[in-house]
Amino acid sequence: MCKVLRIINRFNLGGPTYNAGYLTKYLPENFETKLIGGPNEKSEADSLFILESIGVKGEVIEEMRRSINPINDLRALRKILKIIKEYKPDIVHTHASKAGTLGRLAAWFSGVPVIVHTYHGHVFHSYFSVFKTFIFKTIERFLAIKSNAIVVISQLQKEELCNKFKIIPEDKTYIIPLGFDLSRFSINQVEKRVAFRSRYEILDNEILVVIVGRLAPVKNHDMFLKMVKNIKDKNYAINFRFMIVGDGETRKRLEHTALTMGLSISTPEDHTENSDIIFTSWIREVENVYAAADISVLTSLNEGTPVSLIESLAAGVPVVSTNVGGIADFITDGVHGFLTNIDQVDLFAQRVAELACNVEKRKQMAENGREKVLKLFDLKRLVTDVTNLYTNLLSKQIKK
Repeated sequence: MCKVLRIINRFNLGGPTYNAGYLTKYLPENFETKLIGGPNEKSEADSLFILESIGVKGEVIEEMRRSINPINDLRALRKILKIIKEYKPDIVHTHASKAGTLGRLAAWFSGVPVIVHTYHGHVFHSYFSVFKTFIFKTIERFLAIKSNAIVVISQLQKEELCNKFKIIPEDKTYIIPLGFDLSRFSINQVEKRVAFRSRYEILDNEILVVIVGRLAPVKNHDMFLKMVKNIKDKNYAINFRFMIVGDGETRKRLEHTALTMGLSISTPEDHTENSDIIFTSWIREVENVYAAADISVLTSLNEGTPVSLIESLAAGVPVVSTNVGGIADFITDGVHGFLTNIDQVDLFAQRVAELACNVEKRKQMAENGREKVLKLFDLKRLVTDVTNLYTNLLSKQIKK
């Protein structure tokens, strides 16, 4: 029996929880996995319900917070060291930055045979100042030396981390795309669409454009607002409604910005009929959002492999996105959706309007995208890839 200690940043709604949960649940029987992670932030949705839905228990390390705090970080490190001492894992596999730092340090101090880290994204641009970014790069380069393997989730991410930023050596790098159970995005779509649109008073003849994700600077929702303003000013013959699903640190500012731009808004606290933009806060059953949506967008400055676009396409909703991170690895511009640069607001709005005006194009892109993501992000493939990686790494340790 091989013991795996899996550590994620925090149990917040997002790709890492799904990835860690599925790997905890579905690895072969000769692997035993313990899953730990930090708590969600107040502005984030708790993701423990995801684990509960597949019969997985996650242990919360309260001190492992998103922000840097020497006292909390030291306490979290000590707790992880204690867990390693008691659990005696053969493999420690960390996911994302904070877990990767504390988890790999603890594993290295404890002499764990195999140390693996997965980059779900990275913080080497669009997050911090030049000085802070330099510090993080230095730390990550040191931790890469102490790791047996580094998992990246796209070819572009590998290029960035190995060649552009020179964080990790190529001989330790393995590309393993994310994997999901996407079946819920194709079940009872008509019923879900009717119920969701009725709840939020979206008419049948209105094109619903949604953006799903946490409200944080890197997600660049200001571009979304500019896109909405651009479309409204052009007075298309089509009736548009826009929806921001999620919550976070920038929500109040975004609401204020929308109002100063002359856009009407509706919030959970203050409902406004027929508003231009609906702020919903977090919605757990995100499959209902996509069932109701006609177009899904993403405006991020930096991404790994965004789950929201994968889920959109799995639900048969075409996408318009900024071309960042690993997005181009599964969305070809003009085939599975539209991609623009982060400074092309006019073109972004034009692409959204183009899809809104062309039902057949929406259907074709949605079909292309759904076929692509169901094949590329298959759950069984993820489990097989990680199982093979673990087996090979353990074999190398035995040979030593």
